[in-house]
Amino acid sequence: MEFRSFELNPNADAQERGNPEEALERKYRMSLEQAHALNQRVVDAAAGEGLRYRLDIAKRGNTFDAHRLIHLAAAEGLQSAMKERLMAAYFVEGRAIGDREALIELAAEVGIDPERARSALDTGEFSDEVRADEREASELGINGVPFFVINRRYGVSGAQPPELLLKALQAGWEDNQS
Repeated sequence: MEFRSFELNPNADAQERGNPEEALERKYRMSLEQAHALNQRVVDAAAGEGLRYRLDIAKRGNTFDAHRLIHLAAAEGLQSAMKERLMAAYFVEGRAIGDREALIELAAEVGIDPERARSALDTGEFSDEVRADEREASELGINGVPFFVINRRYGVSGAQPPELLLKALQAGWEDNQS
């Protein structure tokens, strides 16, 4: 599996004020109660998979640099580990993944030299790769995550049941066999 960059809020500040529910309230013009219910569904779904999401302590912020570090991690064979570490940091631990120092610490935790991570962030390395991923997503009509692209022919949007993902994977496999 290869992860591609997609910023949900590319215009966000490095560290945004307010909590995720307030952001949902503003972005989708819903009530705070509706935003809370939406987040609770996410927390409950995660719990069903054995994950303990803490959206009540999540710190919103711009993820562009985090995406750049995922590209750096891919170059070092650590993409999945970096992606998982960032997800846990945000969803479980309430770490500010828009903060450069936090990002450097997280990269070090998965085996990336901290000075290498700092250098990549300081120089703008992997910026073009993030923007290329975002252009491709736009060209494919992707406007949210998760989104799975299989053989560049099948797309599955949103958190879908495993059975639907399996059908898409089987269709992609059958295409490869013909």
